[in-house]
Amino acid sequence: MSARTARTRLLAAATVALAAIALTACRNGEGVRDEGPSSASTPDTSARSSGRAAPCSGAHIHTTARQVSRTVDHLLLTVTNTGATNCTLSGYPQVRFDGAPSSPRPVRETKPHTAITLSPGESAYAGVLLSAADGTGTRGHTAKTVTLTLPSGPAVRLTLPAQGVHVTEGPTVTYWLSSEEAALTR
Repeated sequence: MSARTARTRLLAAATVALAAIALTACRNGEGVRDEGPSSASTPDTSARSSGRAAPCSGAHIHTTARQVSRTVDHLLLTVTNTGATNCTLSGYPQVRFDGAPSSPRPVRETKPHTAITLSPGESAYAGVLLSAADGTGTRGHTAKTVTLTLPSGPAVRLTLPAQGVHVTEGPTVTYWLSSEEAALTR
């Protein structure tokens, strides 16, 4: 057995064990906390003057991340438009867990045909699979924070449950989608 195969199997086993622990850690109702934008943002007025929706930005959105109880190793990212006008969200979130060597890869099959337009109060969702979908991820770590960057910026740092979440090699993230169900089903 190659070192890579052994490492992959070890990471998969550790992921399953830590995911089970992480799920029980969220039962206190605390979930995650949005610490707000990590940098200031300037509203984009060019889109409003042209009649099209502006890109969703940190100044007019509320971002959350929560573990999902029905799936062992998923984190659900939610962006809600808190502004007074429509905004658009395209692509996938750039996600970076503290201590992680890289960001999750996007799941190409989840790419929508068009950008999502959020009316005031509406939300979009992205699902993060915390381990390799094929079980090949082996090494991992417990993350206490996650930084999420939208295509239009800025970065938002979210605090995860006190016990953290276990992230292995090979996590993936969906594109922004219009429903929780779509973001959690791959």
